[in-house]
Amino acid sequence: MEDLAEKITNMRRKYREIFLTTVDAIKQRVEELRPENLKGDIFDTYAKNSDGEKWQIAVLDMFENDISHEIYRKWNEILAFRQNFSCKGCATCCNLACSEFSPEQLKEKAKNGDKFAAQFTSIFIPYNSKEEAEKVYPEYIQLLGNNLEGDVYFYHCPRLNDCKRCSDYENRPQICRDFPDNPLSILPESCGYYEWRLQVEPVALMLHSMMEIIDYYKQKLPSLEDKKVRG
Repeated sequence: MEDLAEKITNMRRKYREIFLTTVDAIKQRVEELRPENLKGDIFDTYAKNSDGEKWQIAVLDMFENDISHEIYRKWNEILAFRQNFSCKGCATCCNLACSEFSPEQLKEKAKNGDKFAAQFTSIFIPYNSKEEAEKVYPEYIQLLGNNLEGDVYFYHCPRLNDCKRCSDYENRPQICRDFPDNPLSILPESCGYYEWRLQVEPVALMLHSMMEIIDYYKQKLPSLEDKKVRG
C-alpha cells in the first residue's frame, strides 16, 4: 500500500515541477509573438484589428497549428514505443477493470453510440461488490478510495480461464488489444507494459501539462474563429 501510494505521490510531484516549467516555456513562445512596442497582457481586451488583437490571433494560431501538432506527434511516438513491450499475462487488467461509470451508465452510453462503452459492456461484467473486487488488488482499490471523490465501479472479464489466459483471445475487442493506451495509468509491476510506462512518463506528463495550459489560454481568449469573423 505504501509503495503504491508513494508512486502516486511522486508522480504528482513530478507533474507539478513539469507543469511550472511548461508554463514558463509556453509564456516565452507567446512573448516571442508579441508585436514590437506593444504594451499589455495577452489576456487584455484589444481594439479590433489592433496589434494586440493580431497578437492574440497569432497565439491561438500557434496553439492550433504548431503546439497541438507537436503534442499529437509526440503522443503517437509514445504509443508506437509501446510496441516494444508485450503482455506478460498477469491478468490484472482482465480481473480488475475500473470505470467512473456504473453498468447502467455504460449501457446507456453504448446505446447512444459510444464505441468504447459498447466494447466494454460486451466483455466486462461488474463485480457484485467492492469487497469482491478488493480481493484482486486491495492496495489499488484502497488507494482509489482515498484519492477519488466520486464512485468507482469495478469489472472483470468472464473469458479469463484458470490459467490467467483469455479463452477467446483471437476475438478479443480492440480495447483489449490497445491496452494500455494511457501512459499515465497505474500499472502493477507484473504488467509487461510497466517499464514502458516508466520510460515515457516524463514526456507524457509534459504533454498533459501542455494540453492543460493551452486549454487555459483558450478559455481566457476569444476563439480563433470568433476573431476571424470579427476581422
